[in-house]
Amino acid sequence: MSAPPIPLREQQLKLREDAILAATNTLLAEKGYDAMTIDEVAARIGIAKTSLYRHFSSKEALAAAAMVRLLERAQQVIDAQPAAASPREKLGAVLRWALGEQLAGRMPKLPSTSPALRDALMQHGEYVSRLLRVSEALGAWIEQAQARGELAPELPVEVVLYTLYARTCDPVTEYLKASGNYDDERIVELMLTVTFEGLAARGAKRASAARTAGNAAR
Repeated sequence: MSAPPIPLREQQLKLREDAILAATNTLLAEKGYDAMTIDEVAARIGIAKTSLYRHFSSKEALAAAAMVRLLERAQQVIDAQPAAASPREKLGAVLRWALGEQLAGRMPKLPSTSPALRDALMQHGEYVSRLLRVSEALGAWIEQAQARGELAPELPVEVVLYTLYARTCDPVTEYLKASGNYDDERIVELMLTVTFEGLAARGAKRASAARTAGNAAR
């Protein structure tokens, strides 16, 4: 038996809520939580502030809902990774998506940049639950990649994880885009290379790896 149709009013409310969260996401990326105002969100989508408050009771609730939506999308990207891909390939695919979102102006600045937002999110159960789920999935891939020799095994997993998170708000991408010398695809490729290959020349890396192996054998 097919599900009953969703009433038109519910559809309209859902569309408006989606528009509110999209505008919030963009403003969080452009200005950050502290500078963003409810008035700006309402003006961005052309509704009265009172209408916005029917969906979200406060600025904190609005920002939390936007961050939860972002984590939902991140989880979808994680779940979509093919089983045959290597752990490093999976990590690279998720970072590629996140960098694309950043370049498109849809990646909010890290909550750690705003104590007020960080405190609000730590009180938000769904946000914490989704963040843990995403972090656990990425952390498992990091451990697998280290075990396979795809990532430096001496690095703590949390250091690699936080580095990946930081890349999603790295101002380097903004500088490269503003220069006009690179298109978005090239910027993403450069950032992936820096993240996973580092800055050392490949020959220097091989020599360093050989020295490490030699020291370990002694």
